[in-house]
Amino acid sequence: MSQIEMQNSINGQEFNEEAQSQERENNTLVSLCVIALNEEQNIGRLFDNILAQDYDHSKIEVVLVDSGSTDSTKIMMQEFAEKTDGYYGIKVLDNVGKIQPSGWNVAIKNSVGELIIRVDAHAIIPDNFVRENVECIASGESVCGGRRINIIEGENFGKKVLLMAENSMFGSGVATYRSSDKKQYVKTVAHACYKREVFDNVGLFNEKLLRSEDNELHYRIRKHGYNICMSDRISSEYQTRATLKGMLKQKWGNGKWIGITSMRLTPKIFSLYHFVPLLFVMAAILCAVLFGISFVPVIPWWLCLPFVAGVGLYFIIDVLLTLKSCKDYKEWRAVFVLPFIFPLLHFAYGLGTLQGVLISPFCFRRGK
Repeated sequence: MSQIEMQNSINGQEFNEEAQSQERENNTLVSLCVIALNEEQNIGRLFDNILAQDYDHSKIEVVLVDSGSTDSTKIMMQEFAEKTDGYYGIKVLDNVGKIQPSGWNVAIKNSVGELIIRVDAHAIIPDNFVRENVECIASGESVCGGRRINIIEGENFGKKVLLMAENSMFGSGVATYRSSDKKQYVKTVAHACYKREVFDNVGLFNEKLLRSEDNELHYRIRKHGYNICMSDRISSEYQTRATLKGMLKQKWGNGKWIGITSMRLTPKIFSLYHFVPLLFVMAAILCAVLFGISFVPVIPWWLCLPFVAGVGLYFIIDVLLTLKSCKDYKEWRAVFVLPFIFPLLHFAYGLGTLQGVLISPFCFRRGK
């Protein structure tokens, strides 16, 4: 055989292998899972996103799980299932346990896809979302996801400021899936896609956790030797809380369950930045105590210096990152508001974590 014939043969073999690989990707059955509780305002838009997916609909199983909604969420799910054709199947299930981990477990147990994608009901996914996840897994990954972009409904100034706070490193942490655009291996991703074998080997979501269940699952996944790939080709959008009260409540709850999960399981589940608000609160309490006792005549006055130094450093960082956000968003009016929102978010998260640490000995009892 001549060199040209040999090269043609090799090229032909490579072409066939690539074609076979592409065919396998196109034939991969995907279970797209959505858990919802009182999401009538958002789930219709997500249904539109699902209908717009450019992956073969006959290879998509849609699994919808209602967690006891008191609005029309479940009715909308049932109408979507009844009126929509062309998919491998559409299931509407009930989450008797009400909480998110039990809902995800209901979806996983009742799905049949080779790949399982979990999407929040108030998320927005682009047309290529399913296809890009399938292609990423086909490249050799077992778990993948992409960047989660925060958005907010409405154009008024107050909501824009809340979005600025949520998107700032100072307001919402430095999680890779929030800020990075490059492909890399990470500790956790939002709206992840999993090979079914991952759940077979690692287990399902921990139903003792009301929050942080994805962090805990991803910790176990990494412990079992799987990588979690954040692809630069995958993205989704997520609805930020539209009121300051709602945002503070969310931060408090997230912090609380980080405290509980860390104490009852292991702090290794989380990254260091998850505990920065707790350290901030503890330092503030300590500095305030030192400042208070510095007024006692027999106590040295210089004990107040840590308080003054700590407040000064925090104020400098607060102002600098406020100015950065105002510049990025071209919204300079926020300079009068954002410096006050940041510490509120930090105290809510940190006090929530402190509460979680303190009540952790009483959690996980009697299955609660």
